[in-house]
Amino acid sequence: MDKKLVFFTYPSCTSCRKAKQWFIDQGVPFEERHLFKNPPSVAELMEIIKKTENGLDEILSTRSQHFKSLDVEIEDLKVSELLEILSKEPKLLKKPIIMDNENLVIGYNKPALEQYFAS
Repeated sequence: MDKKLVFFTYPSCTSCRKAKQWFIDQGVPFEERHLFKNPPSVAELMEIIKKTENGLDEILSTRSQHFKSLDVEIEDLKVSELLEILSKEPKLLKKPIIMDNENLVIGYNKPALEQYFAS
């Protein structure tokens, strides 16, 4: 089975640019998706969460201004409601999100990129 690498990115994000350059330097093919123009669907977010070790905590950008300005208690939401919000408000997600069929890397984590995606 082909490893389809999907890279959710935002051009002004420094970590995203570093990760993209790493893929280019390594010659690793990837599908780049602009996080805000083509955000992950609810189904894709479910796949992302299944690959995390710490669930939503791993992908939520709780330090962002956007998160702090939310007038909602995350703990009070059903997972389905939260995923709906995240799909509509991708600013609440950490960046970049890099995944293939088996692996997930959140943020620019060079050791993890080398472990999972180096040719």
